[in-house]
Amino acid sequence: MPLTFYGKTFASRLLIGTALYPSPTIMQSAIRASAAEIVTVSLRREAAGGKTGDAFWNLIRELDVTVLPNTAGCRSVREAVTTAKLARELFGTSWIKLEVIADNDTLQPDVVGLVEAASILIKDGFEVFPYCTEDLSVAMRLVDAGCKVVMPWAAPIGSARGIINPDALKLLRDRLPDVSLVVDAGLGAPSHAARALELGYDAVLLNTAIARAADPVAMAKAFRAGVEAGRTAFEAGLMEARDFASPSTPVVGTPFWHAVS
Repeated sequence: MPLTFYGKTFASRLLIGTALYPSPTIMQSAIRASAAEIVTVSLRREAAGGKTGDAFWNLIRELDVTVLPNTAGCRSVREAVTTAKLARELFGTSWIKLEVIADNDTLQPDVVGLVEAASILIKDGFEVFPYCTEDLSVAMRLVDAGCKVVMPWAAPIGSARGIINPDALKLLRDRLPDVSLVVDAGLGAPSHAARALELGYDAVLLNTAIARAADPVAMAKAFRAGVEAGRTAFEAGLMEARDFASPSTPVVGTPFWHAVS
């Protein structure tokens, strides 16, 4: 099945951020190498305006991608809602990656404020991509509020730890079979992305692991391959892990040699 978000279909299951790259040119090359069709853009970066903001926005337009504005850095419901409304005017889209941050050190989402902000924005016509923890009850509340996409973290933003609670992510997938689920934040290696897709997640979103790599373009290609491999493995049907060995060569019909006296 193709990847679908709010009625729009995409071929790539890799969403990519636009921050932290060594240069705008490298950012553009990495996004192209990743084959990503959706990129996240911070309103705070664009709101600065001037020649720098205009040049950055022109680079994004040249990529011919779908822009997903985010409310990065917002720490209250009011701030997130206001930022989302400004983003809708600036980028001309009702899509918003919703972040309401509770803690400066872990950048963990304020899940109570997140649900409240999502409810307000959905009633105002937004199509919300909420960044949350892997907590099932929070995800269910977001779905009840009207979110058709939920984006739980693998680990804290920028930590590169990979999936620290695979059982919780698997439970989300099992309990929300009709919801588009995207692993967002904490992925540090292509194998982490592959694992997320192997769990049945629809896509992954990342930024730091590519932007901060020694060679962002090569790393973007590696993540593209990891995502494709993980999805192919999921669709092919992964075998279940076992507690005991199971011979790959059948023993029936094996010849036995015995000495003749």
